[in-house]
Amino acid sequence: MNESYICSGAKIRCSCGDKISSLTVLPSRTIWLTGMPQANISDHQPKVNIAPFGLCHTTTYPPTGSATAAAHGKLTPMPCYPSTPFPWMDGKNDVLLQGFPALLQTSTCRCIWGGTITIIFDGQNDFSYMETTKDPDIRDF
Repeated sequence: MNESYICSGAKIRCSCGDKISSLTVLPSRTIWLTGMPQANISDHQPKVNIAPFGLCHTTTYPPTGSATAAAHGKLTPMPCYPSTPFPWMDGKNDVLLQGFPALLQTSTCRCIWGGTITIIFDGQNDFSYMETTKDPDIRDF
């Protein structure tokens, strides 16, 4: 897997969600890479850094568990609200951004409801990729 550095706009996936989401790094970050703020392991706050992942499919998530119980055991996914109180794991310990290890594409973050969040696109502006497509705003994730 690629060990590239992560920037704001990276695409992320939760093992319990049904949608791809985005990572946001606040513009107050003092280190930028390819025109975007670069991420570190402290960028794990729900709805600030980590956007919801559509519907959550684990019954350990209280809304999904309650809805599933009310449906007599038929899994009833409910809208995701990630709970990620702990930093990303496996950052680049020898590259610090504002005192925290830089985030890598191989880093993961855990949601307390049981999901593992992975990075599927690093968010860097890849101009060579854009030159090979007919529409630079279209990317496959």
